Amino acid sequence: MTKRSNNSAEKTGEVTRATLKQVRMSPRKARLVIDLIRGKQVEPALQILRFSTKKAAKFAHKLLESAIANAREHARADVDNLWVTEGWVDEGQTLKRFMPAAHGRATPIRKRSSHMTIVLGEK
Repeated sequence: MTKRSNNSAEKTGEVTRATLKQVRMSPRKARLVIDLIRGKQVEPALQILRFSTKKAAKFAHKLLESAIANAREHARADVDNLWVTEGWVDEGQTLKRFMPAAHGRATPIRKRSSHMTIVLGEK
């Protein structure tokens, strides 16, 4: 993953952001959904997430609604002018489990989690 600087808000015109941590879902699967809405206006992004069949779409929809509420309450932004300027998924804690296998062996099972972040801005 790339390192993000703290002054990225100045470059992108960031209004607000929302983060959802420890989602019990693989980051690779969650990135597919975040990639669908990056660069879109807020209303079409909500529609895309509402009708997506992916499990991550439910989490991303709630996260986007939270970011909209943050913009409305804290930044006093006009919701009609908001865009999803950035969005990324980082890897969270991995739960390590073992499953019995043939000949008395044990095979590792990695249950991954992710941290999802959505940034809203005005264009």
